[in-house]
Amino acid sequence: MRKFALGLVVLSLIAMPAIGGKYNKAVSVGDKAPDFSGLPAVDADGSDTSLTLSDIKEDLVVLVFLGNHCPVVQRYEDRLIDFTAAYKGKPVKVVGVSVNDLDSDRIPKIKEYMKEHKSNYIYGYDESQAIGHAYGATNTPQFFVLDKERKIRYLGAMDDNMDEAKVKKTYLKDAVEALLKGETPAVEETRPQGCGVKYKNS
Repeated sequence: MRKFALGLVVLSLIAMPAIGGKYNKAVSVGDKAPDFSGLPAVDADGSDTSLTLSDIKEDLVVLVFLGNHCPVVQRYEDRLIDFTAAYKGKPVKVVGVSVNDLDSDRIPKIKEYMKEHKSNYIYGYDESQAIGHAYGATNTPQFFVLDKERKIRYLGAMDDNMDEAKVKKTYLKDAVEALLKGETPAVEETRPQGCGVKYKNS
């Protein structure tokens, strides 16, 4: 497996606002999304690649912070796979990123996880954790929808219930559908649910 030096990871972060959103201390709806480049990643076919925000050509980017070890992420995996498949051929790119300081959430285990679950999205890892801090990621899974200008248009949870059979509100899907129509999402921010992000020295 190709190894990536930490030095290859380059994050170009814009100045963060003094006050974030309702549930996020770092960013809010309408902010320019923090840029990132050179993140080591695994593509849907299992191959090694790298992840750079500016290389993504689709109009919308769905960025989700993940963690293989997290039972909530595992519970949402089928939903994330179905969501990604539903937008195949449409101008929507689903991008997973882990920043957890755990061996279970680094590239070798990400590759195993994707093979086991037949994940169909690109999944990167940021050892520096800079992308997590920049986006104010606190939970896994935690979602951010970026528009064509790479402004944050939705942030928070995928839906309103960890039990898929009890889901009544599909926040992420609704936000993406609205943006594809050129409309403003009815709900732009929700409280993220799931496991806490494992930052270093925390």
